Amino acid sequence: MMTTVQRRDSPDVPVTPRHAEGEDISILPRIFEDDISIAILHRRLPQEIQAGVNAQLQADRALSISWLGPPGDALRSELRRRLQDPDACGALIEDIVTLAEAMAYLFDTDSVGLRLRRLASAMCPRFHCDHLPVRLVTTYHGPGCEWLPEWAVNRQGLGAPRPDKPEIVDDPSAVRRLGTGDLALLKSSGWIGNEEHALVHRSPDLPAGHQRLLLTLDPA
Repeated sequence: MMTTVQRRDSPDVPVTPRHAEGEDISILPRIFEDDISIAILHRRLPQEIQAGVNAQLQADRALSISWLGPPGDALRSELRRRLQDPDACGALIEDIVTLAEAMAYLFDTDSVGLRLRRLASAMCPRFHCDHLPVRLVTTYHGPGCEWLPEWAVNRQGLGAPRPDKPEIVDDPSAVRRLGTGDLALLKSSGWIGNEEHALVHRSPDLPAGHQRLLLTLDPA
């Protein structure tokens, strides 16, 4: 049974947590529950995948791969063509293809939108909501996405910043961060029935000289 917490600014008003997390794959389908806005599968990356990740981080050229289509052999071939040192990336490629196939299966679609990027700065540093239905995110290297539990969000502060807007974060100590390798399904405002509870999240700050390797997958 899901428990409730109370907002610091309204101690008499209970707020249902809208997140689910665990170490079993069964946690991800909980994103279909009405009162869940983020489902997190905690995992550690095996050394075989890490070898492929390291090859991308050490490459001289930038890495930014976009793909829209059915997961499977075509995606596998595209990754082998675009990734640095593909012979070292077998496990990384298979992990990405497996995740793409899982997204297609979970959301009953024939195609997915994929982006794999090496980043040296925060892409979206301000807390915000996406306007698509749902997205899978995982960070193969570096700090993961930061997100807010429902009770810590002041939604009046979302959107373009203005001097008269309140702070988005009610309690700075409540900011949560995904771990490296974690899989997370983020439910957004494009999900019917979730318009008022889209997950509020942002890119983590990256110190100078640090990198992230970020994968996002959208059902298409």
